[in-house]
Amino acid sequence: MKPEDDTNEESLDPQDWNAMRALGHRMVDDIMSYLETVRDRPVWQPLPRQVKEYMQQPLPRQPQGAESAYRDFLKNILPHPMGNIHPRFWGWVIGTGTPLGALAEMLAAAMNPNLGGAEHVANHVEGQVIDWCKEMMGYTNDASGLLVSGGSMANLVGLTVARNTKAEFDLRRQGVPAAPRKMILYGSVETHSSVQKAVELLGLGGDALRMVPVNSKYEIDIPCLKKFIAEDFAAGYYPFCIIGNAGTVNTGAFDNLSELADICEREGMWFHVDGAFGALAALCPELMELVHGMDKADSIAFDLHKWLYMPIEVGCALVRSEEDHRRAFSLTADYLAHGGKRGLIAGSHWFSDYGIQLSRGFRALKVWMSIKEHGIEKYGRLILQNVRQANYLARLVDSEPDLERLAPVPLNIVCFRFMAEGMNDDALNQLNQEILIQLHESGIAAPSYTTLNGKYAIRAAITNHRSQRDDFNLLVSEVVHLGKKLTKEKD
Repeated sequence: MKPEDDTNEESLDPQDWNAMRALGHRMVDDIMSYLETVRDRPVWQPLPRQVKEYMQQPLPRQPQGAESAYRDFLKNILPHPMGNIHPRFWGWVIGTGTPLGALAEMLAAAMNPNLGGAEHVANHVEGQVIDWCKEMMGYTNDASGLLVSGGSMANLVGLTVARNTKAEFDLRRQGVPAAPRKMILYGSVETHSSVQKAVELLGLGGDALRMVPVNSKYEIDIPCLKKFIAEDFAAGYYPFCIIGNAGTVNTGAFDNLSELADICEREGMWFHVDGAFGALAALCPELMELVHGMDKADSIAFDLHKWLYMPIEVGCALVRSEEDHRRAFSLTADYLAHGGKRGLIAGSHWFSDYGIQLSRGFRALKVWMSIKEHGIEKYGRLILQNVRQANYLARLVDSEPDLERLAPVPLNIVCFRFMAEGMNDDALNQLNQEILIQLHESGIAAPSYTTLNGKYAIRAAITNHRSQRDDFNLLVSEVVHLGKKLTKEKD
């Protein structure tokens, strides 16, 4: 047998670095122009049939080249976004990103480190960002933390630590079935669905999550919560955790975090705060009262790609006890042994000990660079600006005879609907759903929706640093225009 010919070894680096460099410069110029002119385009447009068909092409077997791939991106991808970078996008709770954040993503991808562990600078960047997050939240300096994909994963991390720490047995070794008593958690009916997903994934079962009613402000009903806890103790169950909401997804309501913390301390329960976007109200002196008591939490979950306007994806989980956090996740195989004083394996703090991922991207860089670019006080001003814009929108709604506001506006979410004389709620629900769809399809604006007390609401969640007051004037005028037009067509 002839020896294998190894003279034709390949690489994925470009054969012509100058051509790749020129393409890269063009990409940066194109995307900066795209961001600069975002207001000139529709928020969203229906995806053309030919684009959907194009995305069903077979696997490329042979090279098409970087230039060709970029041309395809410009033609078939860039013109058809979700729209969340647009000033009139207020759907769900999705941030807008920034130009420097986008460039930071490119730099992070070029370095391409794995932040599972080892001794390299990216891990220290994440460590600093986590320390900054603790300072932003007014949290204890010696707390633990982890950057994750978003609030859903941050909730899973926090609740995993809660379950394992409060279990009355060695849960990691024996598993949930060994529990001497059924473990119970509590959250309001406004609690985000990611919490139920986490509870199910943790093997506790959806029935373990007691959904507590809310008051007229959509805050957890404290007397009802206490009643539920007492009844569960009496029934032989084990209440071990309360989830407090710092900004509910439907209306932006805040539970009384201080009182929830006191209940947890009194009953020996874990206190977890889901602050997906509302926790960042802590950055604004005018809003800090809303998060009073959050610093007492055993764990906090929040997103940086929502109300800190970072490019998706980056969230954060903070845990008061570093020991509890590490004990819930650490599992070090022989090939991952670490803690030495020399070499790449040096460093005792490996982030893989604090979550389920071993392979972890460099999420921290865009946060680190963005905070250095603007300073954290500017982010606080932008958060307050969004809250004031929500109050402005609420005033517009309240002053318009054809509109009805459906919930209080404690923060940055406004829920309202168009009213038509003589229509019952079912007809109004259908009418407002059609108004929303036409807003989307026209490209004018992209609020989202929810249902409050059986009423379909047009829901504007304002986490957008590009929005201006004129954008809300346009939203209200278009809702009224569409509502009147559709009502007339029904007559």
